[in-house]
Amino acid sequence: MNKPLLWLILAFLITPAALAQEEYYFPGEKFDPAIPSPSDFLGYEIGDWHTRYDLIVKYFEKLDEVTDMAQLQTIGHTHEHRPKVILTLASAANMGNLEAIRLKQIQLADPSQAKPDLSSMPSIIHLGYGVHGNEPSSAEAAMLTAYWLLAAQSDLAKNIRENAVIHIDPTLNPDGRDRHSLWANSNKGFPPVADPLDREHNEAWPGGRTNHYWFDLNRDWLPLAHPESRAKVEWYHQWYPNVTTDFHEMGTNSTYFFEPTKPYGSENPVVPRKNYDDINPRFATYFAKYMDEIGALYWTKEVFDNSYPGYGSTYPDIHGGLGLVFETASSRGHVQSSQRGDITFAFTIRNHVVNSLATMEAAVDNREYMHEYLREFFQSAKAEGAKDAAKSYVFGDEYDESRNRLFVQFLLDHKIKVYENSTDLSAGGQSFKKGKSWVVPTNQTQYRMVRTMFEYVKDFADSVFYDASAWTMAAAYGMPFSAAAGAKAGTEVTELSSQSFSFPEGKAYAYLIDWSDYYAPKMLYDLQKAGIHVEAVHGAFSSQTQDGKVDFSAGTLMIPMGFQKLKADEVSAKIKELAAKNSQKVYAVTTGLNLSGIDLGSNSVSAIQQPKILMVVGTGINSYEAGEIWNLLDQHLGMPITKINMEQLGRANLFDFNTLILPSGGYNSLSEGQTNHLKDWISRGGTVISMKNASLWLSQKGISKELPVELVDASKDPNSLPFAVRNDFEGAKEVGGSIYLAQLDLSHPIAYGYHRQTLPVYRNSSIFIKPSADKYLTPVKYTADPHLGGYISKANLEKLKQSAGVVISPVGQGRVVHFFDSPNFRGTWFGTNKLFLNAIFHGNNMD
Repeated sequence: MNKPLLWLILAFLITPAALAQEEYYFPGEKFDPAIPSPSDFLGYEIGDWHTRYDLIVKYFEKLDEVTDMAQLQTIGHTHEHRPKVILTLASAANMGNLEAIRLKQIQLADPSQAKPDLSSMPSIIHLGYGVHGNEPSSAEAAMLTAYWLLAAQSDLAKNIRENAVIHIDPTLNPDGRDRHSLWANSNKGFPPVADPLDREHNEAWPGGRTNHYWFDLNRDWLPLAHPESRAKVEWYHQWYPNVTTDFHEMGTNSTYFFEPTKPYGSENPVVPRKNYDDINPRFATYFAKYMDEIGALYWTKEVFDNSYPGYGSTYPDIHGGLGLVFETASSRGHVQSSQRGDITFAFTIRNHVVNSLATMEAAVDNREYMHEYLREFFQSAKAEGAKDAAKSYVFGDEYDESRNRLFVQFLLDHKIKVYENSTDLSAGGQSFKKGKSWVVPTNQTQYRMVRTMFEYVKDFADSVFYDASAWTMAAAYGMPFSAAAGAKAGTEVTELSSQSFSFPEGKAYAYLIDWSDYYAPKMLYDLQKAGIHVEAVHGAFSSQTQDGKVDFSAGTLMIPMGFQKLKADEVSAKIKELAAKNSQKVYAVTTGLNLSGIDLGSNSVSAIQQPKILMVVGTGINSYEAGEIWNLLDQHLGMPITKINMEQLGRANLFDFNTLILPSGGYNSLSEGQTNHLKDWISRGGTVISMKNASLWLSQKGISKELPVELVDASKDPNSLPFAVRNDFEGAKEVGGSIYLAQLDLSHPIAYGYHRQTLPVYRNSSIFIKPSADKYLTPVKYTADPHLGGYISKANLEKLKQSAGVVISPVGQGRVVHFFDSPNFRGTWFGTNKLFLNAIFHGNNMD
């Protein structure tokens, strides 16, 4: 029997308990007994249990303690305050010279500095594991890989220690990992149950894939919506690794995937072809060799997307390194049946260990080649940027200082150079004012990230996308922006200074706060929480304030001093405190008689209800969307909401709440009685905020009456097509994630705080609903030529042009606010968040 076939049989039939653990994972290797193995430290063989994150950290701490070839650092903390750690490994000599090595790597990535001598520079390798918490094998592989690096006595291990600095991140998502580990361990049978139907292999909603707020962190390298990713990207820019890995799991009946990914169709448009045509195939030979040696099946060049910049395997590609995604068949527990037999947890771990070693060998063998590529990448980026006809991009929203600052900080976090705009200018049909706008030159080393932030891409080599097909971040932030060859850059912005406003002195008849700023809703909620009565002015007006005449738009907050339960000096002091906390400008007026427009006692001024929100979550609900809403209200507003599982909704008295949020999902499990209770609650004044297919369910139940768009001259599918094209043909009909230009009714409360009639919106659904039969209740629809970026089929684009983005459905004294786009997508669509927040604070005025 040949060796590969023997190992294939062993992989499925023999567990580490049947062999010495080192022999199973590292056949023939000898180890330094002074370095404790994971099994020695933990007291069980790797693969027997899912290791808790705190124990992984403790094992790394032990390695740091016992050898001068390891150093552990904490780079940040998760939402649940677990430490984010990086274990750095190298020879004692390299560890003693670590900072000098880092500075040389930074020097190499900066074409303005002299090129260092590459012959003595070690390869910088970043082994990243476990971004998805319920893909647990990789974090176990991280421990075994660290052990091998420090203790193995083979020539290969010694060569890697001498010629590389290896950074190991055991899991980017500690919170999700522990959620899954608890599930798998607490549902483990003795003996383990391989049946896929067993509870162990079927986690309860939302599962361990996501982080605390149910976000997929393998999408967050670009948005940086979460502390895990912010810490990781900040660390990444301190090193610019030559190679970065991203280890995952896939379906149990699969085998193993490594790059290259699908040619052209899954590639990022700003990454040099050399990455795809030369470097990826070069490294693939090592992975194939290692997998061949153990007789493992594998595949390449299919399915997996490498285009979206927020992936852990794509972000490095846009920074002069090689990002590598690996996927192994998953046991999703300790052992699970598959079409090829029972897959053990140990088997999945070993696959990732093998490819960790292959990656390091490839990186060291190609050490100087990858260093040359890093230098070449940033040199060519700057050269391409210098030739770009745009020359620079200018951006800025003159009405929203907080959102401007959020975007500037976001660019700085990605190491993009930003400058103050030194003159008033017009570009792309828009005006940009000095002091309220910024300039980003294309002639900079981060030119390819500049393109990522400001370019719209519409043309693609493929029509099927694993994920988003558009990611123009300036649009996500709702930034007015344009290419501006004539822009004059002023002072470079290296950090944002603190923002403060003077508070008006003296007695006030009322205080006014403009609703345009991103954090005005947070200010409102903080005021309400403090017991301060706040009203909304539903029309435009001008007032005499401490700053003279000021024009205010509809949605302005008004705090009337004559209607407060607290004493006047207490109210003023609290407003001053909260204004400083939320960076809000407060105006004082001494009369309710305005200079123009409606007065402050008009019937078009009304009290704002303090939100009492119930959101349905649980089985059947889109956890990503629910998490986006939870994160927005928690992290951006400090507003607690009640999250209720679908099956418990019947126990809730809806009249304890004034707002119900229905994220996308299936609601058919609700009984007729529950549905009637919901309809009665709405009819008596409740507000439902309904997302996408939740709106379809409401129409199905007769609660609302919105209708789908149907094309009169729609072409029909062919009667017969080859079976082989089914995925591509059907996949092309989906709207996987793209950007469109919406038209706002600025007089409608959904648009309070907006000053431009058009707004980029993000859509990732193929639900197309007609505008309301009531001509006043479609406040957001699409322009005649709405497609800005990303893929959409011709048929879907025609449907979109006839569709509504937001529809209001009156139901008795209440209403449903329907969203068919994704206003809170991935925690980074700051430009459309206010549409959603307006539905919360002003919902009872929308119909």
